[in-house]
Amino acid sequence: MAAAPAELWLVRHGETEWSRDGRHTSVTELPLTEAGEQVAESLRPRLADVDFDLVLTSPRQRARRTAELAGFPEAEVDDDLAEWAYGEYEGISTLQIRESVPGWTVWDYPCPGGESAEQVGDRLDRVVARVRADGGRCLAFGHGHASRVLAARWLGLPVRDGCHFALDTATISVLSAERESPVVQRWNS
Repeated sequence: MAAAPAELWLVRHGETEWSRDGRHTSVTELPLTEAGEQVAESLRPRLADVDFDLVLTSPRQRARRTAELAGFPEAEVDDDLAEWAYGEYEGISTLQIRESVPGWTVWDYPCPGGESAEQVGDRLDRVVARVRADGGRCLAFGHGHASRVLAARWLGLPVRDGCHFALDTATISVLSAERESPVVQRWNS
């Protein structure tokens, strides 16, 4: 009997002040808002009856706290799950960036002093490879842009195609396979 295909369950961290306000947040450590804590706790019953072979989290406080509130305080920190490093754009919104760079998006323009799309893709390719090599069901707590890139790379798509995967805070998404094809089983739920 063939082994079940690997599954990757993604949870974006709960709301922070900056995620609520549309400000780019990578390396800045921010706590969850009260609403973010409540919604992160509401993930616990949704995940309680699922058996995970591996539980990972970004090193950032907001992801680790979400994992804890969702019932996974022992999640293993994986630096490759960190959010896209925005460099000089840390803490500011897309609208503010567009005042000096019209039409800017993280998908199409560089982040001065931050990571390139290729660097982010390389990091998340390592996560995909690890999950597929380990097999089984993996739960990963992470971030908005990085999780969108992770979905694109799971499907074998370019990093830029992550733009097609809108992702709210404290949501669950599931990446899997159907026959030999990688699929999105559930998104932003």
